[in-house]
Parts: sequence; C-alpha cells; structure tokens
Amino acid sequence: MTDLDPRLPATLAQLAPHLETLAEPWWLFGSAAMALHGAGPLAPGDVDLLVSRADAPRLLERLGLPLAPGTRSDRFRSEVFACWREPPLPVEILAGFHVRSGEQWQEVRPRTRVAIALPSGIVHVPDVTELIALCRLFGRPKDLERIRLLEALAARGAPA
Repeated sequence: MTDLDPRLPATLAQLAPHLETLAEPWWLFGSAAMALHGAGPLAPGDVDLLVSRADAPRLLERLGLPLAPGTRSDRFRSEVFACWREPPLPVEILAGFHVRSGEQWQEVRPRTRVAIALPSGIVHVPDVTELIALCRLFGRPKDLERIRLLEALAARGAPA
C-alpha cells in the first residue's frame, strides 16, 4: 500500500471519524478498495462508500449534505446517493445500490468484509475475490480492465 495516491489516505483520514459513527456494516468498494488491496497501477478518481439505508441519513447530516432521492441509469440505481466534495477525492455515498443484471435489478451488498488498518483508522472493503465478481457484474470496459489487475493481485497471493 505504499504506492497509494496520497489523496486517498488524506480523503480517508477526513472520512474516518464519520465512519466510526455508523451502526451497520459499510464498505469502501470500487477503485479505492482495489487500491487499498494493492491492485495497481490504479489511481482512484473518487471513493465509493456503501452504507445501509438506516445509516445514510445520519451520515449525510453529519457531512452537511442534503438527503435527496438517489440516482438511476439504465445500468445502476441507488435509493440514496450523495457526493461529499470536501476531501481531496470526492466521496460518493450510496445506500440501496443496485445493478442491472439482464432484466433483473440486483442489490449490491458485499458478503465479505476485510478490515484494512490505516493511520487514520480501520476501513472495510470486500475481499479480492468479491471485488472481481463485482467488476464482472458491473461489466463496463473499465471494470473488465480492473478484473485483470485484481486477478494479478490474487495470483501474487493477496488475501482473498
């Protein structure tokens, strides 16, 4: 993790005190989680944070963000979506996040939760195997490239 874009740990340091207040499990996912596992070269453009529907309103209030209806596209939808732009990297907060798989909407709720210790505190991410599965599910060109990085990481013996 020594090759991290310095904006990522700085962002997580600002976010950490707010994460400690959450009552239910939460995860960082996407490129930030991959970078924290050591997949690279990968410079996250943002931090994706998945929280419970119950924790979302409290977290948004703490961050001074309005609680508004989520976003929807032909591929993704979220019951709650907000972007915190104060840290060096934007933090996208999602609750009730779904991805379309064929004709069905599937809720994204990781089953694994790996704790990664940072100077600012503990963050939780899905394991490498589950991140690969999420990238396959998301299926965008950038996700397919990320699978290659994650599989290379897994081949080097990264914790699954």
